[in-house]
Amino acid sequence: MEVQLTNRQQHILWATVRHYIATAEPVGSKALVEEYDLGVSSATIRNVMGVLEKSGLLYQPHASAGRVPSDSGYRIYVDQLITPSLRSRSVSQTDATRSLLPRNSTEALGREVEVALHKHLQWEDRSLETLLQGAAQILATLSGCISLIAMPQTTTALLRHLQLVQIEAGRIMLIVVTEGYETHSKLMDLSPISEETQRDSDVIDRELQIVSNFLNTHLRGRSLLELANLNWSELDQEFQRYGEFLKNSVAELTRRTLAPTATQIMVRGVSEVLRQPEFSQLQQVQTIIHLLEEEQDQLWRLIFEEPEPEDAGKSRVTVRIGAENPLEPIRTCTLISSTYRRGSIPVGSVGVLGPTRLDYESAIAVVASAADYLSEAFSYFNP
Repeated sequence: MEVQLTNRQQHILWATVRHYIATAEPVGSKALVEEYDLGVSSATIRNVMGVLEKSGLLYQPHASAGRVPSDSGYRIYVDQLITPSLRSRSVSQTDATRSLLPRNSTEALGREVEVALHKHLQWEDRSLETLLQGAAQILATLSGCISLIAMPQTTTALLRHLQLVQIEAGRIMLIVVTEGYETHSKLMDLSPISEETQRDSDVIDRELQIVSNFLNTHLRGRSLLELANLNWSELDQEFQRYGEFLKNSVAELTRRTLAPTATQIMVRGVSEVLRQPEFSQLQQVQTIIHLLEEEQDQLWRLIFEEPEPEDAGKSRVTVRIGAENPLEPIRTCTLISSTYRRGSIPVGSVGVLGPTRLDYESAIAVVASAADYLSEAFSYFNP
C-alpha cells in the first residue's frame, strides 16, 4: 500500500495503533499527549488524526468517540513503522522511512521465544507429533492468539522400488513405490522412442525390465526430491534413447507426488483468544470455530505458501490483516504464518490467528522463531 506520511503523521499513527492495541478503546488526542512524548499539542494531534482518517488509516466507530486503526492503518504500521528486522519478513513491504519501535525490544522477543522452545521442548526425546503439540501450546501462550501448526508434508519419502511396465502397444506405465509403501504411477506414451522401428512387444518388455533393474540399482534409497534433479546424462549409452523421456516423466511424477496436500492442523489457544472483546458476537465465534474444526483444508491453503523462487530456503513471515484474508470467518482477524523446512524444502507451517488489534511485533517474532526452531528440529526426524 503506497501511502506517504510525514514524520509527524508516522509518529501519531504509530502511537494511535500502540495505544489501541493496549487498551481496546478508541484513542483520543488527550490520551496520546499524556502517554507519548510526541512534542506537539493536543490540537495538532487532533488535526493530524483527522488527516489520517481522511486517508483511510483511522476511523471513528461513532461521532463522539476517538479514532481506531483501520485494516489499512495496521498495514502501514506493519510495513513501515515497526522494526526493520521484523518488517523485512512481512509480506506487502514498502520502503520504510525508519522504525519507531526500538530494535533491541523486538530482538529480545525473538530470543525469548527461542529460549522458551528450547527449555520446554527437547526434540531428541520426543516424537514429532508430541513436539508439534508442545510447540503449538507454547506458541499460543506466548502470542495470546490461536496457534496453528500444520503437520509436515511427506516430501522426504525414499524410493523403494521403480518399475516400467508395457500396458499396450506404444504405452507404458511408470510405477514408483516409496519406503512407506505408498504407490504412485504415471501412464506414458512410448511412441517417441519406438516410432523409428516397430519392435516386438516381448523385446520392449525385456528392455523395460533391464531399464527398471538399472534404475532400481542406482536410485533405490534416494529421496523423491533427488529424483526430480538427477543428471540423466549419466545413464549408460544403451539407455540414452530412454533418457529424455524418462527424465521428463519422472520429473513430472515427482512434482505431482510432492505437490503440497492439506494435512492436519494442530490448534491451541482458542478459549483464551475468544475472550477478547472483538469476539463478543456468538455468531462470529461459531463461524471461526467451524473453520478451525471442519474446514481446515481451506485454512491450510492460506498458511502453507511455497516461497517465490528467489526466496527459496529463506524464512518468510506472511501477515494478512482483516479483509486481506480471503476466508469470510476470519476477515475481522489477523493471520500471521510462516513455513518450517527440511533443508531448503518447506514441509509444514506455523501461524497465529487473532484480532486485528494484536501485538504485531510479538506475534511476528513468535511465528518467525517458532518456524526457525521447527526447521532445526525437523532435521532430526524422518517422517
